[in-house]
Amino acid sequence: MDGFISETVLKRDVFSETHKGHLVGRPDQPVIRRIVSAAPWWSKPLAWTLARREIRALRAVDGMRGTPQLLLTDRHGLFRTWSEGTPLHLARPSEAAFYRDAAALLRRLRRAGITHNDLAKPQNWLMTPDGSAAVIDFQLASVHRRRGPLYHTMAYEDFRHLLKQKRAFAPHLLTPAGKRLLARRSLPSQIWRATGKRCYNLVTRGIFNWSDGEGTGDRLDNEGAAIRATLGALPGVADVALATYPLPRKGTGIYAFVEAGAGLEPRALARHNTSADLVQPVRALPRDPQGNVRTDLLQLIAMNRMQELEERTAADPALHKLATEIACGRLNMTDRRIAAKECS
Repeated sequence: MDGFISETVLKRDVFSETHKGHLVGRPDQPVIRRIVSAAPWWSKPLAWTLARREIRALRAVDGMRGTPQLLLTDRHGLFRTWSEGTPLHLARPSEAAFYRDAAALLRRLRRAGITHNDLAKPQNWLMTPDGSAAVIDFQLASVHRRRGPLYHTMAYEDFRHLLKQKRAFAPHLLTPAGKRLLARRSLPSQIWRATGKRCYNLVTRGIFNWSDGEGTGDRLDNEGAAIRATLGALPGVADVALATYPLPRKGTGIYAFVEAGAGLEPRALARHNTSADLVQPVRALPRDPQGNVRTDLLQLIAMNRMQELEERTAADPALHKLATEIACGRLNMTDRRIAAKECS
């Protein structure tokens, strides 16, 4: 697929770059391009292991409703279809119909011998425009040739994670049986939490710079005023807006968006001498009709939540154009997890 046109970089980490775009002549058909060859040399073996898992799983779900479809693989990675929908933590579905459809999707995966293994993350669940359920991100998925104890345990955990989402967003729909299942972790899950998860957190947060939490706004309360004052005093700066984003090992970073004209000296911004972790100059800050800065959009950009950014700006072309312009220059390209209260 040499005719792929990249429009947005959704994510960049030590395992791949993920781009959203389209094929030449087909701008109305979004395509996802995962470039595994972009991984640094030291993580390439694991990156390709994850990519092969994803490719194998996507081949197994070919034609299955509610799943992304594999289009092509090459020496750089893979192409798959874009899954239209709103992540669960934004959609917050409260109707029983969505969860019935989600359970039916898990049954379809189960009949195909597939376990997803990463459904504790609400952002891996989507509510599609017609209100049905979809799942994405098959990097950790397993395709089971035999339906043995391991398969049944992993399938059970997939279903229990769906119940977690129901507990978070529609607790009134939980039945007594569902509550009992939530309280009953499988033995491998108990062992994982007691042993392997600690090693996993050490590696992913300490080495790969992933984060499992979004943090709090305490740093903004304590340091925000000084950062705004220092950056705002630079020649050419018209306004400063701050957002938070997760740092490895559950830290909270401060991301400063600096609205500046041609009068701003780049070296002065580089030597800003503030406690902000990331500082990005922008042509203009997004604002509502009353002139208030859209900090909700800047928060999405700071946290690299591009799909959600598109959802919130789709109805306003001018706002969408400006938000996309800022997002193209963003300084945080890493993945992140939802706050612990939504995925525990």
